[in-house]
Amino acid sequence: MKVLMINGSPRPKGNTSIALGEMEKVFSAEGIETEILHIGSQDIRGCIACGKCAEAGRCIFDDAVNLAAPKFAACDGLVVGSPVYYASANATLVAFLTRLFYSTPFDKTMKVGAAVVAARRGGLSATFDELNKFFTISGMPVASSQYWNSVHGREAGQAAQDAEGLQTMRTLAKNMTFLMRSIALGREAYGLPEREPFQRTNFIR
Repeated sequence: MKVLMINGSPRPKGNTSIALGEMEKVFSAEGIETEILHIGSQDIRGCIACGKCAEAGRCIFDDAVNLAAPKFAACDGLVVGSPVYYASANATLVAFLTRLFYSTPFDKTMKVGAAVVAARRGGLSATFDELNKFFTISGMPVASSQYWNSVHGREAGQAAQDAEGLQTMRTLAKNMTFLMRSIALGREAYGLPEREPFQRTNFIR
C-alpha cells in the first residue's frame, strides 16, 4: 500500500514537516510505502476554469499538479499538510489541490484522506475543515485521530516539543493504516459501493 504526502509549507523542514515525518515513521513500521511532495514554495497558479482538463484529462498548466496526478491515482491514501495563514491553508497549496482534484478524471472513491495543520496558536480547526472538504466532495473517507490533526509551534522545529500533537500524528497514521487495509479487504470481498447517476440541480431545477 502507498500513501502520498503533500507538504504545503514553504519551509521544507518546518513544523508541518515534523508532523508529516511523525506519521511517516508509523507508516514505515507498518510496511506502508510513502512519498512526500514539497509544493509550498513552488510557483503554482490557481484554476482559471478553462475546462481544457475535461478534454485532455490533465491540467492545461503543466507544472507540479500534472506531476502529482499519476502519484495520486496510484496511492491508497493522501495526507495533506499545511501551515495556518489567517485561519486558512497556504494559498499555494489550495491552488495546487483545487487543480489536482478538478483536473484528474480518475475515481477517487475510497482513497483515504487526512489533513494535518500546524500553527503558532489559532486558526487550526478552520484550516483543518478547509482541507477536509477536498476529500469529502470526492467520496474519500477521512481518517481521524484522538484529537483534531494539528501541531503547535511558531519557529521551525518547535512542533517537536508538542508531545500531544506528535501523539495525535502517530495515532492518525495508525488509524489511517487500519482504514486503508479495511477498505482493501472490503473492496475485494464486496466491491465498491454502487453509484447512482449524478444529478446536478444547481439549486434552481
